[in-house]
Order: sequence, then C-alpha cells, then structure tokens
Amino acid sequence: MAGVAAGQVAPPANIDKLKQMKVATTDLNIPVVPQTGSNADAIRENLKRVKLPPGFKIALYAVVPDARHMAVAPSTNMLFVGTRKTTVWAVTNRNSGEMATEVKSFAPSLKFSVPNGVCWTKDGFLIVAEHNRVLNFPAAEFFYEGPDVAVIEVAAQGKLIPPEEESYNHGARTCRIGKDGMLYITLGQPHNVQPRDKLKLYDQLGIGGIVRMNPFDGSKREVYARGIRNSVGLEFNPKNNDLWFTDNQTDGMGDLIPAGEINRATKPGQFFGYPWIQGKTRITEHGYDKDPLPANVTNPEVYMDAHAADLGLTFYTGKKFPAKYQGGIFSAQHGSWNRTDPIGARILFTSLKADGSADKTEVFADGWLDPETRQYRGRPVDVVNLPDGSILVSDDFAGALYRISYTGQ
Repeated sequence: MAGVAAGQVAPPANIDKLKQMKVATTDLNIPVVPQTGSNADAIRENLKRVKLPPGFKIALYAVVPDARHMAVAPSTNMLFVGTRKTTVWAVTNRNSGEMATEVKSFAPSLKFSVPNGVCWTKDGFLIVAEHNRVLNFPAAEFFYEGPDVAVIEVAAQGKLIPPEEESYNHGARTCRIGKDGMLYITLGQPHNVQPRDKLKLYDQLGIGGIVRMNPFDGSKREVYARGIRNSVGLEFNPKNNDLWFTDNQTDGMGDLIPAGEINRATKPGQFFGYPWIQGKTRITEHGYDKDPLPANVTNPEVYMDAHAADLGLTFYTGKKFPAKYQGGIFSAQHGSWNRTDPIGARILFTSLKADGSADKTEVFADGWLDPETRQYRGRPVDVVNLPDGSILVSDDFAGALYRISYTGQ
C-alpha cells in the first residue's frame, strides 16, 4: 500500500477500529498533566484576588489546559472536560479529596476537532460534540484509563452542518440530554450577522439555533429553537424541564449594545429574534433593522452586560449552599474581547420566581479581571455541580478548574 504523502491526512482508521472495539494503538501509557509546580502555585495566588459572598471559598481543583465545558461522571469521582483544541481531558479524583489527582487526555488514539461540548446520557454514555461531528462513548468513565475506547458515531465528520458552512467563528458546540432522551446541541451561526441568502438554509438546518436528535444514531433530527446567534451554554431546569441558554452578541455595534442574553425555551419551535433583534437592539447589518420585527419573538429572561460573553450555566442542585442559591442559575462570563473598557470574567447568579421565570441577577464571583491593568488573570467558561454540593468553574485562559464550596459565615 502506498504511504501517505507529506502534508496529507491519513484516513480515519482509528475510529473505524474503535467502532468495532478493536485495538487502535499499542501505547498504553497516557501522559498526565502536572498538578504541582510554579504554574499551579501562580494560579492559586491569582485566586486570592477572587471575591465571593461571605462563607464561600474558592480553590484550585485541577490544572487542565484550555478547559472549557465539563461533564461530571454519574458513577465515579471524575469528569470530562472539553476544549476548543484537539483534546478532551479526563480528570480523576482518586482519593476523594478537595483536588483532582490526575488529568490526562481521553481517547488519544482519536483526533478531535474543537471537542468543546461534553454531556451524559441517562445511562452513562458520554457525548462529545465537536465542530462538525458528534461521538458517543459507552461507559467512558470506566474505559478512559486506556487510549482505546468504544465509540459510536452519532453524526459522522461533516454531517452535523454542511462542510461549506464550517468557519473558525462560532464553532464551539454545547450539548445536553433532555428528559425525552434526545440530544440537544447548540449550533452557532458562522457569521457576525448572517447574510440574507443564508437565512433559509440556516433555518432548515438549525444553524443559529438548537437542534435535537437521537443520541445514538442521529436519527429524528429536528430544529428545536431558532433565532439565536451563538449559544455556548445550555441547561435544563430539573424542576420543570425548561431549556435555558446563553447567547453572544453582535460585534461592531459599540461597547454598550446589544445586551447579553440568558433565554428560556418552554416548548419546541420558539424563535428568539436573531438576526432582526438581539437584547433590545435592532441589528443594522444587512438592513435587518429596516424589516418589520417578526411577531413571534421570545424575549430574553435576563439582559446581561453587552459583550461580557455569557457562556456556560447550570442550575444549582446541591444542598450545601444557603437556601437563596438552591434551584437558581450560576452562569459564567468569559469576558469581552471587543470593548474599549473590558468587562466580564466572573460568575453570576440568577434567582428564579415561583413561576419559573428569572428574578434577580447578581455578581457571585469576581476578580479575574485585574482592575488596575485591565488584563485578564482568568476567563471562566462553564459551571457544573459536584456531588458533594460544591460547584466547579472552568477557565480556558488559566487552564484550570476551580472548586467553590460553602464553609459557613
């Protein structure tokens, strides 16, 4: 057989082997990420600047390069962490202490491409949503020790969106499994504002929206929500199954508009306004502000600061935090890149009313944006619950996970 010429990409033989539960590599040793040393010490020093409400503390949980969205394992004391690079990390806490003890790459015999989104099915299958592929790993929390793991292709490479619609812009997917057993995936549209000639195609495919499908074979795919620019965070309210999600704003309209958004979908088929409106701002690019505003727009539940980059969110399901936090939403702001006055890099908390709608939003954790230099010392991405009642925050800038716990007044 002829060899692969320089510059060419080898056929995806490894995934074909893993789909048949065959050996793809002979190297059983997976390098681990150092958890001690000067880098870990510097991260801990930076955490001393983070301000929290009385009774809370924050500590380094793990050094995890490029850490993005997280999926806490249902049965073992570990979790998986996605990135916008080529790695999914397996993070293990072998002694049940306050820090992880081991961080290493998951399924290194596969080549991932922007495996940002990670989530679990009800029966313990790990979903990895890449830029343009979706994989499903049976019993990943038990098989991750070696480089070869069983895998199911939910959507093969190039089948999540048309390859011609791929872009370096807005390619980070997030995912969740609903009570209906379906897999929900956010699909950011690849433009700052999509051209008019893309509206019909994106509407049909769910680009600039949320799609759902069977998490094992990709069947029964349908568009669940439309009119979203680029959501990089979604979560179901366990009390009523409403689907909440963040959205990121149109660039180039100034520091103060459009407002950031946290939205709530209460049923399939809702339309959230983009590209005609975002926050309370009509979108001028391509003349969308000249059109009549569509009549069926579902308005945001929460209006956030413009360009703070609201990403991951979770409902607090633990019992260790004070009562005011139980059942509410913790959300991460990654921080702005296109503001003259930087903002964000913090964790917010949103309480809910009795009817399930948003009540008040307040800053919960702040201090990763240096007030003197206006430079970032960290950029939070996602928030998840740990079984012990604490929460984890990921930070892709510092390359770390932080554990926030409540110790009392």
